[in-house]
Amino acid sequence: MLYYLFNYLRMHYNLPGANLFAYISFRAALAMILSLLISLVYGGRIIAFIKKKQIGETIRDLGLEGEKQKQGTPTMGGLIILSAILIPTLLLARLDNVYIVLMLITTVWLGAIGFADDYIKVFKKDKKGLAGTFKIIGQVGIGLIVGIVMYNNKHVYIKVEVPATALSQFNPNDISHVTDQRGVVHYMDSVRSHATTLPFIKNHSFNYDKILKAINPAWSKYSWLIFIPMIIFIITAVSNGANLTDGIDGLATGTSAIIGVTLLVFAYISGNIIFAEYLNIMYIPNAGELTIFLAAFIGACIGFLWWNAYPAQVFMGDTGSLALGGIIAVLAIAVRKELLIPVMCGIFLMENVSVMMQVSYFKYTKKKSGEGKRIFLMSPLHHHYQKLGWHESKIVSRFWIIGILLAVLSIVTLKIR
Repeated sequence: MLYYLFNYLRMHYNLPGANLFAYISFRAALAMILSLLISLVYGGRIIAFIKKKQIGETIRDLGLEGEKQKQGTPTMGGLIILSAILIPTLLLARLDNVYIVLMLITTVWLGAIGFADDYIKVFKKDKKGLAGTFKIIGQVGIGLIVGIVMYNNKHVYIKVEVPATALSQFNPNDISHVTDQRGVVHYMDSVRSHATTLPFIKNHSFNYDKILKAINPAWSKYSWLIFIPMIIFIITAVSNGANLTDGIDGLATGTSAIIGVTLLVFAYISGNIIFAEYLNIMYIPNAGELTIFLAAFIGACIGFLWWNAYPAQVFMGDTGSLALGGIIAVLAIAVRKELLIPVMCGIFLMENVSVMMQVSYFKYTKKKSGEGKRIFLMSPLHHHYQKLGWHESKIVSRFWIIGILLAVLSIVTLKIR
C-alpha cells in the first residue's frame, strides 16, 4: 500500500525521497525492520493475552527431559509469525504482483489450517487435533491453487536469450535487452514455460513437458498432469517436514530463517536481469518482488525466536509450523528452485525420513517376528538425540550449523555447475 502511496506522491507532487519506494532493496529492508518490531514488541503482548486466556500446551509424556517444565507454555504463537509476515508485506509489496498474491493466499490458507488444529487441541481438549485427512485436503487444496496459477497465469513466465539474427521472428513487444560487463547486448524473449532449475548442471533446465514428450510429442499439452501433482507433493511434504521439526525450542524457527535467507538470495538475483545474466541463471520477471515477502518472513522468524529460544516462552503450534513449511515450498516453486529443496531443506527432509523409516521398520519387524523393533530411540530425529542425553540447546545449535552448511551449498550451486 505504501508503494502505491509514495509512487502517487512522487508522480504528482515530486515528494523528495518518495522514489526510494521504487527500490526493492529499500522496501525489503523496511519490511524486515517492521517485521522484527511487530514480532518483538507486539509478540510480548500476544503472549500475555494467550496466558490470560490460559491457552497452554499440553505435553504428552514421552519420557524426555524437561517435559514437565514445558507443560502449560502458551501455544498458538504462530499468530505472531503470521502477523509479522502479512502486515509488512501488505504495506510494502506490490499487491498486483502474482507471486505476492500467491504468497499471501498460502500464508493465510495454511495458517488457518494450523489454527484449526491448535484450536481443537486447546479448546476442545482433543489431543489429536484436526483429523489428518482434513490437513491433507487443505494442503492439496493450496497445492492445486499454486499449481494452476503457476501453470496458466500469463504473468508467470521466464526470459530466454534470442540470437540477434533471429530477432525478426519474434514479437518486438516481448523483446527486452541487457548489456553485460563486456558491452555485449543480449536480447531476451518472454516465454511461458514450466521449466525449473536443475542444480549443479550448467546451461540446463528441466521442463515438465519433457516427461510426456518422451512418450508421445502430442501429449505435451497434458503436462499439467505431471506439473500440478508435483507441486501438491512438494507443498505437502515440506509443510509436514516443518511441522515435524517443530518439536524442541527454536529448531523449526531458526531452520526456517536460514532457508528464508537462501530463498531471498535466489529471489533477488532471479528477478534482476543483470545478475541473472551475469550468473547465467534463469531470469524470472516479477520474482524480485518476493524479496519483500522474504525479508518479512526472515524478520518474523528471528523476532519469534526471541520468545521461542530455549527455554521457550511460547510455542508456535501448527498455526506457525504448517504455514512456515508451505511458505518455503511455494517460494522455492516460484523461483524455480524446487528441485533444490532436498538440499536447501535438508533438516526438514531428515526429520521426515526418520519418521518414515521408524514407522516402516517397526511395522515390518512386527509383521515378520511379532515384535516391533526401532531404528532410532525415538522419532523425529531430534528426539533420538534427546534420548541419547543431548541437551535441547546442543541439538538445536548443531542442527542450525547443518542448516547453514546446506544453505551455503544451495547458494554456491549458482556457480558450481
